[in-house]
Amino acid sequence: TVFPIPFALSMSWDMDAIRNSARIAAVEATADGIAWTFSPMVDICREPRWGRMSEGSGEDPYLGSCIAQAMVQGYQGTDLAAANTMMACVKHFALYGAPEAGRDYNTVDMSHVRMFNEYFPPYKAAADAGAGSFMTSFNVVDYIPATGNRWLMTEVLRDMWGFDGFVVTDYTAISEMINHGMGDLQQVSALALNAGTDMDMVADGFVGTLEKSLAEGKVTMEAIDTACRRILEAKYKLGLFDDPYRYLDERRAKKELYTAENRAQARRLATETFVLLENSEGVLPLKKQGTIALVGPLANTRANMPGTWSVAATADRYSTLLEAMQRAVGKDATVLYAKGCNVCYDEELEKNSTLFGREMRDPRTPEQLRAEALRIAAHADVIVAAMGEPSEMSGESSSRSNIAILDAQRDLLEALKATGKPVVLLNFSGRTTDMTWEKQNFSTILNVWFGGSEAADAICDVVFGDVAPSGHLSASMPKNVGQVPIYYNHLNTGRPCPKWFTKFTSNYLDVDNEPLYPFGYGLSYTTFSYGQPMLSATSMTRDGSLRASVTVTNTGSREGAEVVQLYIRDLVGSVARPVKELKDFSRITLKPGESKVVEFVITPEKLKFYNSQLKFDCEPGEFDVMIGPNSRDVQTLRFTLR
Repeated sequence: TVFPIPFALSMSWDMDAIRNSARIAAVEATADGIAWTFSPMVDICREPRWGRMSEGSGEDPYLGSCIAQAMVQGYQGTDLAAANTMMACVKHFALYGAPEAGRDYNTVDMSHVRMFNEYFPPYKAAADAGAGSFMTSFNVVDYIPATGNRWLMTEVLRDMWGFDGFVVTDYTAISEMINHGMGDLQQVSALALNAGTDMDMVADGFVGTLEKSLAEGKVTMEAIDTACRRILEAKYKLGLFDDPYRYLDERRAKKELYTAENRAQARRLATETFVLLENSEGVLPLKKQGTIALVGPLANTRANMPGTWSVAATADRYSTLLEAMQRAVGKDATVLYAKGCNVCYDEELEKNSTLFGREMRDPRTPEQLRAEALRIAAHADVIVAAMGEPSEMSGESSSRSNIAILDAQRDLLEALKATGKPVVLLNFSGRTTDMTWEKQNFSTILNVWFGGSEAADAICDVVFGDVAPSGHLSASMPKNVGQVPIYYNHLNTGRPCPKWFTKFTSNYLDVDNEPLYPFGYGLSYTTFSYGQPMLSATSMTRDGSLRASVTVTNTGSREGAEVVQLYIRDLVGSVARPVKELKDFSRITLKPGESKVVEFVITPEKLKFYNSQLKFDCEPGEFDVMIGPNSRDVQTLRFTLR
């Protein structure tokens, strides 16, 4: 069973469901012989050019921390020695999601204050949750590759955070330090071991050089023993010394993999990840009647449904969107299909973006493909356009300088718009994309990411209204690539810009500073109203707490889920503080006309931050509390910490 890609999971804001997805993954993986998973990836990413945005949980440290904790708990359970739990490996430590220019493996450079406040929290949350292992990142931290960075691997991870598991490198990361200019293989292997790295993945640096380094006094036997002990302790915790073959059970594999219940859970969770961006004309949900034209390069592809890194997924079991849609409507409606275009005009780009058997290029000319799509559109009542990236256009080594829907698809969309028929745009992607043109030209847009093995059926569940969309963005969507990196919890400047262009303020000449869609945004098939928020008090002491509450009402005609979000701004601090920070959220489900009081408890702990001396504390003063359905549309109250 393949669940949605991690970036999609983060759109659900549903910690119970995310934890359960990891639990199911652990049960299935251990039944098939796996005791250790290279997950979760918890790198904060505000850089959609970077392909591995697809593997993380977005731009926010608080949401990312909640997800990191849930994933570790799901994988490891309460007893690592149990036969159906597996050891988590938190990656990539650290800062891998902030590469310059969005180019994979590239340089990362930031202050320690930013590291601790904005990028480190999910790693620490995973360590606090008891993660058994960490994986190093490829990039430099303070100009030293992470794999050989003692400050990072020992002083922060072990001494400050108390992590007691083992550290493994990423693939060939030790030998890659040679290219970083840190020395030859013997030198970089010693550097890694002395930094606190315990296991060498593939580079053969430890096996090939440590004996010589020991003889030359460049490493100690104590350091080697410590690394070995940590790995042996992990095996002990997994119960492998008691039963080394515990994860080799063919009967379990046949019984527990890809079960009907697991598939149902994956399908249900996938529906929670889809983000409805536009539905101003109420085209969605579609009725199961009339004639539907399904077009686009992702409408009839099987292997692209699960998403990146689903290498061992048995794609022949999965439905294409066409198959799922035909099954969903049965005899009540007619579904016509045409591919309409290839992913892009550039054959080399498409070839570089398709791995693991996902080749999907059609040899016909663009004109022939488009003409076929227009022929079926002429007979349809509504057009469903399945557009976006193939699954390997996001993921490792899949950075993009252009994050818009590609040229061939854009031309097809223009032609479909010209028909005058209603168009439902389904956007498949592993990153936030530039949807500015699409927003200007289409009233109905549903971001479906890559939804796993049950993606096609889940999409139909939402498109036809069996389930209402409830996903909320875990990363801001830019208006164009020039705004990148863009994120809601930025610092202010000395010359902040209003929403319109003003000379000598921090802005652009050709676009405003606001994202196309803000962090936390997502529509439903119903509507919600927020009452006036309230605070239980206007001041709080350092040993006290207060409550913020708001009444949320379903004002629509059907049941729906909403994510109520709480943000806080520290108005004055010893270091510059973000304009707002997510501090809590609550996912609620309401029937038509139903109201619920959502209450958040604010404690001094939620107000703490790392100052310039890296002391984690809160400071007295005024704070704004903001509550709303996303980071933009909020109501604000104020209290004082005394």
